[in-house]
Formats: sequence, C-alpha cells, structure tokens
Amino acid sequence: MLCLGIESTAHTFAASIIKYTFTESSLKNINLRNLRNSYARILSDSRDVYFPPKGSGIHPRIASRHHAEVSADILKQCIKEAGLSIRDIDIIAYSAGPGLGPCLRVGAVISRMLASFYKKPIVPVNHALGHVELGMMLTCADDPLVLLVSGGHTMILAFSQKRWRVFGETLDITIGNLLDQFGRANGFSSPCGDQIERLSSRSSGTYIRLPYTVKGNDVSFSGLLSAAKRLAEKRMREGMHFAEVCYSLQETAFAMMTETIERAISFTGKKEVLVVGGVAANKRLREMLENACERHSSKLFISPNKFAGDNGCQIAWVGIIDFLFREKEIKIEKSFVHQSWRVDTIDVNWRAT
Repeated sequence: MLCLGIESTAHTFAASIIKYTFTESSLKNINLRNLRNSYARILSDSRDVYFPPKGSGIHPRIASRHHAEVSADILKQCIKEAGLSIRDIDIIAYSAGPGLGPCLRVGAVISRMLASFYKKPIVPVNHALGHVELGMMLTCADDPLVLLVSGGHTMILAFSQKRWRVFGETLDITIGNLLDQFGRANGFSSPCGDQIERLSSRSSGTYIRLPYTVKGNDVSFSGLLSAAKRLAEKRMREGMHFAEVCYSLQETAFAMMTETIERAISFTGKKEVLVVGGVAANKRLREMLENACERHSSKLFISPNKFAGDNGCQIAWVGIIDFLFREKEIKIEKSFVHQSWRVDTIDVNWRAT
C-alpha cells in the first residue's frame, strides 16, 4: 500500500510517499504495533519552505501563492525520488487543519484533483495528529506523554478513551509564535527559532529575570514576549548584549514548559515522554526535558530533527493508518479543510485504549 501525503498548513509545502507492505494474513490480524514497527517505509520526502521578508510574518495569501507555484515541482520530485508513477499510489492524504486557510486550501484542491482524476481514496488528516503519530512511529514510543511544540501548537497530550486528551496547553500564543514574534521584532526572518538558539548558545549565561507564567498545567507567553521585546530595546540603548536577552527568553519559556511536563508526568504516571514539532529540535529544551525525565524515571523520546518540523511523511503515515482502520471511505465531495481543527476532537480508531 502506497500513500501520498501532502502538507500545506503554513510556510511549508511538502509531499511524501510512505509504503506499507502486508500479506493477507497480516492484514486480517492488523494491529498498530506490527504496522508501526515492521512494515512502514518512507520512500520520499520533498519540501519547499516559504520565507517571508526579514521582520515580517507569514502572510497567508502570499504563502498560499508560494505553495501553488512550487506544488507541481515538489510532487514530481517526490514521485521521482520514490521511483514510482502517480498511478501506483493507492491513497492520497492531505493536511486538512489546523492551519492557515489559504494554505490549507491549496493542498486540499491539489489532493482532490489527483484523487478525482486517478480515482484514488482521499483522507483528510489532522496536522497535529500527524506530528504525534509519526513521532511515535519513528521513535517506537509505546504509550507516551506527548509535548507538541511548534509554531501552531503548544500542548501536552496523553491518549485516553479513543482520543488524544489535552493535559496542558498555551493560553495565548504558542512557543513557536513567541520565538518568531520576538525574532521578527529584532529584524530576523521567520522562522526565528534557530537564530535565537544560536545566539543563546553564544551568551555568557547571565540570566535576566523575565515574566514566568504557569497556571496549573497551562502556560502563557504573551507577557514574556512583551517584556523580552522591551528588554531588547533597552539593550540597544544601553549596550547590553543581545545574546543575553535571547538566552533569558529561552530559559524562561523552556522552564515553564518543563514545569508543566513534570506535573503532567506525576499526574498521568507515564513512563515515556515524546517531544514532537519544530521546536523539538532545540538542544536546550531537550536538555531540560532530559533532566526532568531523569527525575521521574521516565524515558525521553524526541522526533528526529529531519521530521520534527512540518513534512509530508506525517500526513502520509496517518493517511495509511486512518484508511486501514476506517469503516467507510470519505467521498471527495465530503472532504474538507478546518482551520481550527483540534486534535482532541478526533476519535482515533487505531488505538485500543
């Protein structure tokens, strides 16, 4: 079984093909464990990222225009890398939300066109669910507490009663948004996380106190962002090292998330923690979480850097397992995009508990 996954939620247009090989007997006795660990193989992974001008954020219509312009080349590259023809594909999956409306619609229209013309089943996929499920497949985490950290999400999730339940989240902006807005205010180009991490690593390690807002298992970053912007302006006037501001911003934000993760581990009793999403690539966040997991005798899993950010593999993988466990196929005219599609509203039929 071959699935083409198309991702277009924000700044990235991506296409990937995943192959699932099965025998008739294994399909009859299908379960998530043997499907995840034995048979899935990534055949191709092609992407193109829209980078807005320095100091600017993603404009949805301009990003969607980028996606439309690069889509044909990315699809050709994806299929060529896999050594296949589009007619060989069995399922077409696409990111249906959450995300930027104009960007989501580009991926959905392309997927509907391909599914209609080549008469293939179509599967709308939740972008956040893609991060979680691909992370579990790649790391072989079994029953983790999940920290999803990206430009669109800051959530602590655990699976219970057929759904990924939220045990903590941001009350305002996400961690990715915090880093991007701070970076753009200081002339960086989005996404800004890598640039802030590099500057932080060059600092002297002098911490400057910033607002720290944790409410139960939830976090709030808006006050931290405002204070960090003011601090950056002050350093320009007084000659303070900008690297110290970046360092203090990271330390504060990551400490807030680490506190909530520790509380969630204690509450759920989970012995595994999985970190997914673009910010999972940050080395300092990893260090803090490693220490927290060691204190609670939990094992830390982190999505590989190559697949931490947005990619088509996360869409293709969920497309396969959703299709295999779905009772009825979705008709093309019933396919959709949903800008605010929360992961905790989805029944996950392929997990037993």
